[in-house]
Amino acid sequence: MAVNAKKVAVYVLVVFVMYVIITDPKGAAGYVQIGFEGISDAARALGDFATWVADGGK
Repeated sequence: MAVNAKKVAVYVLVVFVMYVIITDPKGAAGYVQIGFEGISDAARALGDFATWVADGGK
Protein backbone atom coordinates (compact mmCIF):
# COMPACT_ATOMS: atom_id res chain seq x y z
CA MET A 1 0.00 0.00 0.00
CA ALA A 2 2.77 2.46 0.90
CA VAL A 3 4.60 1.73 -2.35
CA ASN A 4 1.54 2.73 -4.36
CA ALA A 5 1.23 5.98 -2.42
CA LYS A 6 4.90 6.70 -3.07
CA LYS A 7 4.45 6.07 -6.80
CA VAL A 8 1.43 8.36 -6.90
CA ALA A 9 3.31 11.10 -5.02
CA VAL A 10 6.26 10.88 -7.43
CA TYR A 11 3.90 10.95 -10.41
CA VAL A 12 2.09 14.02 -9.06
CA LEU A 13 5.41 15.77 -8.42
CA VAL A 14 6.65 15.04 -11.95
CA VAL A 15 3.40 16.29 -13.48
CA PHE A 16 3.58 19.47 -11.38
CA VAL A 17 7.20 20.12 -12.41
CA MET A 18 6.32 19.61 -16.08
CA TYR A 19 3.35 21.97 -15.71
CA VAL A 20 5.56 24.69 -14.20
CA ILE A 21 8.20 24.25 -16.93
CA ILE A 22 5.63 24.42 -19.72
CA THR A 23 3.60 27.33 -18.34
CA ASP A 24 6.50 29.47 -17.02
CA PRO A 25 9.90 28.52 -18.49
CA LYS A 26 11.67 31.64 -17.19
CA GLY A 27 10.35 31.09 -13.69
CA ALA A 28 11.35 27.42 -13.82
CA ALA A 29 14.86 28.41 -14.91
CA GLY A 30 15.03 30.75 -11.93
CA TYR A 31 14.02 27.93 -9.58
CA VAL A 32 16.70 25.67 -11.04
CA GLN A 33 19.30 28.42 -10.66
CA ILE A 34 18.32 28.95 -7.02
CA GLY A 35 18.59 25.20 -6.41
CA PHE A 36 22.04 24.94 -7.97
CA GLU A 37 23.24 28.01 -6.06
CA GLY A 38 22.08 26.36 -2.84
CA ILE A 39 23.91 23.13 -3.70
CA SER A 40 27.02 25.12 -4.62
CA ASP A 41 26.94 27.07 -1.36
CA ALA A 42 26.51 23.88 0.65
CA ALA A 43 29.43 22.21 -1.14
CA ARG A 44 31.60 25.28 -0.55
CA ALA A 45 30.69 25.27 3.15
CA LEU A 46 31.57 21.58 3.44
CA GLY A 47 34.88 22.24 1.70
CA ASP A 48 35.65 25.11 4.06
CA PHE A 49 34.80 22.91 7.04
CA ALA A 50 37.01 20.06 5.76
CA THR A 51 39.88 22.53 5.24
CA TRP A 52 39.37 23.87 8.77
CA VAL A 53 39.45 20.33 10.18
CA ALA A 54 42.55 19.43 8.13
CA ASP A 55 44.31 22.53 9.46
CA GLY A 56 43.69 21.34 13.01
CA GLY A 57 40.68 23.54 13.74
CA LYS A 58 42.64 26.76 13.75
